[in-house]
Amino acid sequence: MYVPNTSHLAASELVIFRSQSAKMVVLAASIVSKSGKVLVSRQFVDMTRIRIEALLAAFPKLVGTGKQHTYVETENVRYVYQPIEALYLLLVTNKQSNILEDLETLRLLSKLVPEYSVSLDEEGVCKTAFELIFAFDEVISLGHKENVTVAQVKQYCEMESHEEKLHKLVLQSKINETKDVMKRKASEIDKSKIEKNRGEKGGFMSLQSMGSGRIESSFNDMSISSGGGGGFGSGSGFGLTTDIDSFSTKSKGRPPSSATAPPKGLGMQLGKTQRTNQFLESLKAEGEVILEDVQPKAGPARSAAPPPTDPITLSAEERLNVTLKRDGGVSNFDVQGTLSLQILNQEDALIQVQIETGGNPGILFKTHPNINKELFSNENILGLKDPNRPFPTGQGGDAAGVGLLKWRMQSVDESDVPLTINCWPSVSGNETYVSIEYEASSMFDLRNVVISVPLPALREAPNVRQIDGEWRYDSRNSILEWSILLIDNSNRSGSMEFVVPPVDSSVFFPISIRFTAAKTFSDLKVVNVLPLRGGPPPKFSQRTTLITENYQVV
Repeated sequence: MYVPNTSHLAASELVIFRSQSAKMVVLAASIVSKSGKVLVSRQFVDMTRIRIEALLAAFPKLVGTGKQHTYVETENVRYVYQPIEALYLLLVTNKQSNILEDLETLRLLSKLVPEYSVSLDEEGVCKTAFELIFAFDEVISLGHKENVTVAQVKQYCEMESHEEKLHKLVLQSKINETKDVMKRKASEIDKSKIEKNRGEKGGFMSLQSMGSGRIESSFNDMSISSGGGGGFGSGSGFGLTTDIDSFSTKSKGRPPSSATAPPKGLGMQLGKTQRTNQFLESLKAEGEVILEDVQPKAGPARSAAPPPTDPITLSAEERLNVTLKRDGGVSNFDVQGTLSLQILNQEDALIQVQIETGGNPGILFKTHPNINKELFSNENILGLKDPNRPFPTGQGGDAAGVGLLKWRMQSVDESDVPLTINCWPSVSGNETYVSIEYEASSMFDLRNVVISVPLPALREAPNVRQIDGEWRYDSRNSILEWSILLIDNSNRSGSMEFVVPPVDSSVFFPISIRFTAAKTFSDLKVVNVLPLRGGPPPKFSQRTTLITENYQVV
């Protein structure tokens, strides 16, 4: 039998250790690997770290191969152990201890270890080291085994407190009450805003939202032309052109500049002075590269819908929220749709709407609370619960109309995604070559597709070597925009390749995509509008749009 060498210890140290050992029974409870590596050790007697490490390091040398004994004795201590897969559960006791009681303690500890450590290996034990130490403390007190069971030890370690639960419940109730107050305040603010906007029709309240931000002259100094007519408060900022005279121009008595025809598809533009143009031309003559800010083309996804001209207009709109993984797969896919109704005349308000859905099993429909649910479930007819009550009419209220029906679709199937993007950055020397490819599903014809790729801060535009479509570099935001007007059966796939200085591949993410389509996932169609007062069915029109709300590759 191997006996560890204790000649290097002083006689006084051996006497102190033996006196302590005589008082205590279990000196330490440990979990060690078969190679002698200490994973967890809880000491129940004062001893130095060097001393306990020496005792545990000597244990693998004392355990022989092929022996059936569960304990090993040395001159000073006794090792009581039990193999647990590739580890040893070990009790270090003095030689005066009761070995039967030590074995009972060892068996209880061997039942506790799997309760806290899911995997009985080095990684699993190290992750739950503190939980195991707390459990050892509940089993062994002052070196003696406590009369406890595994269930009692788990209950003691959980330390459940009735006062703590009560405090958490009170705190959660206060949080919920505060949230309710916030919701009520927010609804009151929204109502006050709506009432205020109704009293200020035709005003210039939305001038700041049109992106000017630095208009310093009075309204007499600028000329504004609009393609759609009406005031600012009712439309979008796209399709407007303003020419603003400076104060110096007014002081010289020059007449105000006249409104020019709005360029098609461009946003609001501020006229440049002649001095600015001359300065830019002089810089270009000296060889400087001038990157002028070009306003992006406003697609249908951002433009306001034209006002209805038919007596009844039904609009089916779906908003798409998709998050794709850069290595493939779908992280989030959510489609939310609404069917709204707009009626111009009060005479046509007493109606019912018959619709037809595409039969997509993944779509869940939900009617407005005032809509007759049974009528919709049985006959696909949308009508009010009170058949004598007409629908709201006019355009003074919500421009989107009255909501009749909502639906939602969620999926993790990549075949449901209308447009997928593959980005392949590769560094070669002092350049990074980026190849981007899109693949469009045959379900939709996509319009006004814009793929925005973030770039590192560059001194000049990237070198675009190949592209299917058009590109634009936004130097202010360091974004490269890839535009395709239409994706149909002639170009279901396309690619772009550009070169930038060497950077990390994560710089090019997240990639944002926006587009529109004239077809929806629900394929909802309005079959007929049924008048409840009799007579011929009124004339109606249907608008169907699919737009992206948040479409990214991360």
